Amino acid sequence: MPHTTRRRVLLTGATGNWGRATLRELRRRDTVDVVALAMPTPTDRAVLAEFDDMPALSVVWGDLTRYDDVARAVRDVDVVLHVGAVVSPAADVNPRLAWRVNLGSIQNIVRAVKALPDPGRVAVVGVGSVAETGDRQAPHHWGRVGDPLRVSWFDEYGQTKVAAEKLLVESGLPRWAWLRQTGIFHPGMLEIRDPIMTHSPFAGVMEWVSDEDSARLLAGIAEGAPDELWQGIYDVGGGEGWRLTNWELQTAIGSAMGVEDIRAWYERRWFALKNFHGQWYTDSDRLHELVPFRNDTFADAMARALAAAPPSVRNAGRVPAWIVKNLVMRPLAHRERGTMHAVRHRSRDEVAAHFGSVADWERIGGWDGFEPPSPSRVPTTLDHGYDESLPPARWDAPLYAEAAQFRGGELLSQDAVPGAVGRPLVWRCGLGHVFAGSPRLVLPGGHWCPECVRDTAGYGAQAEHNHFLAQLEGAGDRVGV
Repeated sequence: MPHTTRRRVLLTGATGNWGRATLRELRRRDTVDVVALAMPTPTDRAVLAEFDDMPALSVVWGDLTRYDDVARAVRDVDVVLHVGAVVSPAADVNPRLAWRVNLGSIQNIVRAVKALPDPGRVAVVGVGSVAETGDRQAPHHWGRVGDPLRVSWFDEYGQTKVAAEKLLVESGLPRWAWLRQTGIFHPGMLEIRDPIMTHSPFAGVMEWVSDEDSARLLAGIAEGAPDELWQGIYDVGGGEGWRLTNWELQTAIGSAMGVEDIRAWYERRWFALKNFHGQWYTDSDRLHELVPFRNDTFADAMARALAAAPPSVRNAGRVPAWIVKNLVMRPLAHRERGTMHAVRHRSRDEVAAHFGSVADWERIGGWDGFEPPSPSRVPTTLDHGYDESLPPARWDAPLYAEAAQFRGGELLSQDAVPGAVGRPLVWRCGLGHVFAGSPRLVLPGGHWCPECVRDTAGYGAQAEHNHFLAQLEGAGDRVGV
């Protein structure tokens, strides 16, 4: 049941899109005292100046990668909402920083909470990403927590979140939750101009969520989440009305800006065929049942984004399409990290990741004959390799051995205690790597060998013996240039 006393909440990432929306939501509710941990930079100070009128807000100026700063912020709080991270495309530009911040921050938070007199009093909410499960196009575009972790090539952000998730799940803290956040539709969406745009296949899908609904989710947890939430991993999605193909998103954004036909802005071959991320969820309703947060429609969020956009964006449709195509979009596609930069420089691995090969890219052709993708709306699920009808209290060594065999490996531990789902066991994957992981991490979490997850180029070879991974047809398949 929700707490009736006023609670104290630490919010990291308060100056980002989601963090700002969360502060606005908490200011409207005025039900908790908020501590924001933010960098003492002019930019962060300017962003937080918006909340000078929020008496329930105090700011700890510090760095998530500095333990002393985190420990100072964690002191005397009831809940940690850890939103702060280096995300893509910034993570693509500086992957070393992404690892230092995204993994180092959760290490510091766990350490600081454990150092408190009563660690069990503090709940920790960590944020992951749909990027953890990588490219999920039709016919495998439906997914759920527990599916294979299969990060796309070159996606260090996704890899950092897989590692951070494991750290929190295995932390030993009694009250934690991990939220695998989907794409957040926020007002700045209409202004994004980065080569990462070309990585998104038209046939790919995403179950989006608005920044304001995401803020309602965190505010609901801050006010007091039900006990069932804790020690769980959840997909965050907006629900049925937010399940779009990437092509539908493109056309909706173009239409909002007054563009008659978005195809006039692009060449079809500028956009990748694969290796991005996104899926529609069969299980995202579960989180909404525990902490109701969905209020927005896609139309609501689009209207807000359009209202917040500068006139140059709102009226983009009035600009001759050839100007936008040749002076904005073409340079973007050919810039470093863009798909056409990879083709032009014959970057073997990048071309293979985005298209398969140069020959595959050449076969894409123009817009003649293009059919808007229409993936099935009928939900499907992958086999997780064990009897999911059994409650965790009845999980035992034979069940763990069955799950390991389905993944092409074996359970090495001889002392598995029935029902002890949080206790780490020792496993071996089909390639001989030995690793530790709790049943909770491996079975409902979808984790397996961390060394194999890092080997994105080897997913195809892994799938030859890993039936769990092999369900995703063509997983890791890379054709030579």
